[in-house]
Amino acid sequence: MIAESLESKKKRTLEIIKRLKKTFPEAAIELHFKNPIQLVVATILSAQCTDKRVNMVTPALFKKYKTAKDYARANVRSFEKAIHSTGFYRAKARNIIGCMKEIMKRFGGKVPNRMEDLVSLPGIGRKTANVILGNIFDVPGLVVDTHMKRIANRLALTRHQDPQKIEFELNEIVPQKDWSLFSHLIIWHGRRICFARKPNCPECPINTLCPSRQDVAHAAVGLKNKG
Repeated sequence: MIAESLESKKKRTLEIIKRLKKTFPEAAIELHFKNPIQLVVATILSAQCTDKRVNMVTPALFKKYKTAKDYARANVRSFEKAIHSTGFYRAKARNIIGCMKEIMKRFGGKVPNRMEDLVSLPGIGRKTANVILGNIFDVPGLVVDTHMKRIANRLALTRHQDPQKIEFELNEIVPQKDWSLFSHLIIWHGRRICFARKPNCPECPINTLCPSRQDVAHAAVGLKNKG
């Protein structure tokens, strides 16, 4: 098999973006928030949890805790109870409270707008930092979540499994101005069409651009014939 050139990948990616924009014109972050502090909290809570579940938990949370200082002074046990249903609640409570203490101590209670500052905070890695940068500060960032990891590999835009390696490789393929948009489009596509177990290839708007489409089709036919 001949390896695809970087220029070919770039051209194919532009067409992927074009088609997904047409399919998902309203693609945007699906976490509910009104300010940077709320987005930090919601994004940390979203780790290994659905946005739908997080959005069920955050209204009461945002009503009780309004500033970084409020979170920094939160009672750990009460906070754990409030976020229990999002999973990994002890670690998330520790990270959120610790993050807000650092934001108070080092940044005057305001969420920083630089990658290097964000990733120095408890509970914030590059994925979370890119969510914050792209959705609050309009700084383009590629968000490598489970959907991005899965679909970027299916599309053969990367062969890496490490999120940081995927991010840096996609940075070379996706135009910088589209990094945040590409993230939204791929996440929406992953949630609505390109599912982890049974991707809906017949309804996929980018199936002719996807090297994995034939593999999935053949696997489905094989299972059908075997049955």
